[in-house]
Amino acid sequence: MSSYGILTSFFGLKIHSYLLKIINIAVSAVIKSRKKTIRIQDILACSFLDDLLELRDEELSQELQDSNWFSASSVLRIYGNYLNLDRDHNGMLSRQELQKYGTGSLSPVFLERIYEECLTYEGELDYKSYLDFVLAYEYRQEPASIQYFFKLLDIEKKSYLTQWDLNYFFRSIQTMMRDLKQEPVNFGDVSDEIFDMVRPADPYKITLRDMIDCGQGGTVVRILIDLNEFWMYENRESLLAEQED
Repeated sequence: MSSYGILTSFFGLKIHSYLLKIINIAVSAVIKSRKKTIRIQDILACSFLDDLLELRDEELSQELQDSNWFSASSVLRIYGNYLNLDRDHNGMLSRQELQKYGTGSLSPVFLERIYEECLTYEGELDYKSYLDFVLAYEYRQEPASIQYFFKLLDIEKKSYLTQWDLNYFFRSIQTMMRDLKQEPVNFGDVSDEIFDMVRPADPYKITLRDMIDCGQGGTVVRILIDLNEFWMYENRESLLAEQED
């Protein structure tokens, strides 16, 4: 059976939830104005439509299926990861279980913010809330994803981020580095780099619009919430040199 056929029959509500989330991310990528309207030519020019139509091909290679947002492979991978994280098999994820996501390097402060802001049931995440997080994390450069993370980073709900907000999250990264016997990176250097990347309209405040328009919003997120992602960013030049060798 093709991926297109599998998507119509596998896991029912789980697939329905997944597709709603991924379509929301994809559609947000083609919205060109704050009126939240979409031009037909924008949809036709956007790659996500090609991805969706691609699944009609029953001979589609596994490699292409794995890289397709809408494929059964993506659904299976994400739902399978959810089941693996659910160590007590209660159908929900505690903070300790979500800590094991990916490389297990999400900062404790960021995890705390997820459970403060997202819908939980007796302090645990259900599959839909997990999807919100995972799809935002995997597609960090998309506007809908940046909006998701901005809400978590904006602790005081000011609609902008300051050096205080950035420091609040990066302190947790520094603590994780110390725990691993690594020399923490100076926050001032990181803050300067973030503001240089974003180039906000107000030099002291970073808004959601700034994060989206600069094209580096996903990079800012990875620096602030995930130690492994920060390490990869910090060592990007040496890692690139190793790949070239």
